[in-house]
Amino acid sequence: MAAEQPPLQQGEARVQQPPPAPSNPSDPAPAREPQPVEARRQAVTLPAGTRLPVRLEQTLNTKRNRAGDPFVATLDAPVTVGRDVVLPRGTQCEGHLVESKSSGRLKGRAVMSLSLDRFRLNGRAYRVATSRFSEASGRHRKRNLAFIGGGGGFGAAVGAIAGGPAGALIGAGAGAAAGTTGAVLTGKKNVRLPVETRLIFVLQAPVELR
Repeated sequence: MAAEQPPLQQGEARVQQPPPAPSNPSDPAPAREPQPVEARRQAVTLPAGTRLPVRLEQTLNTKRNRAGDPFVATLDAPVTVGRDVVLPRGTQCEGHLVESKSSGRLKGRAVMSLSLDRFRLNGRAYRVATSRFSEASGRHRKRNLAFIGGGGGFGAAVGAIAGGPAGALIGAGAGAAAGTTGAVLTGKKNVRLPVETRLIFVLQAPVELR
C-alpha cells in the first residue's frame, strides 16, 4: 500500500516522483571493501621433502659436545612454495646433537649426528621433524701403521749405530714401543664442524604455517 501523502495547501501542485529505475543485470556489482591482509592470509603448508639449507652459528666438536647439546643455525637460502617465499633467508633454526662420540685411541671412528627441532617465523616457533646430518672421521689403520712402523725403524737405526747387530735388535724393540706410544698419544680423532658450516636437512613431515 502506497504511503499516504499530506494534503495539498492552497496554491500547491503535487509533484510526481519518478519510480526507481529497474536494475540492469549487466550493470557491474558494487565494489566491496578491501579485506585486511590478515583476513586474506591462508595457511601455507611446507610439504615433506622440503630442503632446509642452514649455516651453523657456532662450532661443534665431538671433543667437547655431547648428545643432547643444542645448536643454533640460520637458513642459508629462502624456502618457497610455488612462487611465494614462505621462509626468508636468515630464518633462525634450532636443533640438537643426536649423537656425538669421539674415536678410540687406536681404533674406531668419531661420529657426530644432528637434527633440526624448530624454526622461528614472525615470533612463532614451528616444530619440525627432519632427516639427520651425520659426519664421521677417517679410519686409524694407515696412520697407526705409520706411527708404529716408523717408530720401530727409527729405533733399529739408532740401535745399530750404538751397538751393532745386538744393539739393532734392542733398538728395534724400543723403537716399536715408542711408535706404539706415539699412536696412542696422537691417534685419537674428532669430528669438527666449524661455524658457518653449511648443512642440509629435509622435512620428514609437512609443516603448516599460519
